[in-house]
Amino acid sequence: MRDVLDELLAVWRTGGTAGLSTVVRTMRSAPRPPGAAMVVSPDGSVAGSVSGGCVEAAVYEVANDVVASGVPELQRYGVSDDEAFSVGLTCGGTIDVFTEPVSRNTFPQLQSVADDIAAHRAVAVATIVAHPDHKRLGLRLIVGADSATGSLGSARADAAVADDARGLLAAGRSAVLSYGPDGQRQEAGMEVFIASHAPRPRMLVFGAIDFASALAQQGSLLSYRVTVCDARPVFTTAARFPAAEDVVVDWPHRYLAAQAEAGAIDARTAICVLTHDPKFDVPVLEVALRLPEVGYIGVMGSRRTHDDRMRRLREAGLTDSELARLASPIGLDLGARTPEETAVSIAAEIIARRWGGGGRPLSGTGGRIHH
Repeated sequence: MRDVLDELLAVWRTGGTAGLSTVVRTMRSAPRPPGAAMVVSPDGSVAGSVSGGCVEAAVYEVANDVVASGVPELQRYGVSDDEAFSVGLTCGGTIDVFTEPVSRNTFPQLQSVADDIAAHRAVAVATIVAHPDHKRLGLRLIVGADSATGSLGSARADAAVADDARGLLAAGRSAVLSYGPDGQRQEAGMEVFIASHAPRPRMLVFGAIDFASALAQQGSLLSYRVTVCDARPVFTTAARFPAAEDVVVDWPHRYLAAQAEAGAIDARTAICVLTHDPKFDVPVLEVALRLPEVGYIGVMGSRRTHDDRMRRLREAGLTDSELARLASPIGLDLGARTPEETAVSIAAEIIARRWGGGGRPLSGTGGRIHH
């Protein structure tokens, strides 16, 4: 929903009703992950996607029907020989799509959810997508770190789902969970889709250089909250880094240590050191490589610079296991030349490490495309 939130809110604020279709479950090589959404506005316009084009036309019709009837629907879209180029998924996967009417009446908490997302506060939206009692379809519970609003129809269901939603939220995962009709655990009958809206992951870019500006654009494209930090105020200005949400003048190691102490670094954080100067990059890498949980740590430099840096880090007491976490030289071998091309190579390596990709051309691999 996050990707189509602006379009959804635009209809909601005017008092209209939009059709919201959300991927709630995927099987095999599905093109979009759980949580991918498409909105059909009253004027017929569309925002977002549930399959990258394979089943959008069919989902569009369902969305219009649901808005007209007011009754949500859960539909499964798969592939077979006779439907692969009509309604099915040509990729060979299967997706479950839940379509519901969204208005001020059906989703009164939408503005508060949007406010939480904008303020980087973790919030989960739990929606009943299957139930023996069709009147409970679409009932919703909004779960925060220490709050829950709305209801799934009973106190027992609310308590069970709120507890599980906080677990998924902490892990940054969205999923369908099964319960008994009244929220009984280890039973079946009710299915609840929990959409986790954890704060966006952070990308910390150290070094106010032209490569950092290009990387900030790539990070923003990948939905990172980008911070550019450098100790030199003449170079570290918001005007030079328009894609960064924060531009900080500070010594990189001091800023990173303070962020870690504040709990602002987690397993999704990407740290990219582009300073090219040992007095900056060695101290900040000492801090970064000793942090217990970081998603990615990369540093720019030539082969000679890499060897010298590794020597300095070992002299500073870094162990081989700590140094093994470092991507150096940073990025994948794409033959990049310009700052923009180099930023793409860095972003590609971050994606590959996050999802377990090998960085090879897909034409030279076999098996599943989506890890």
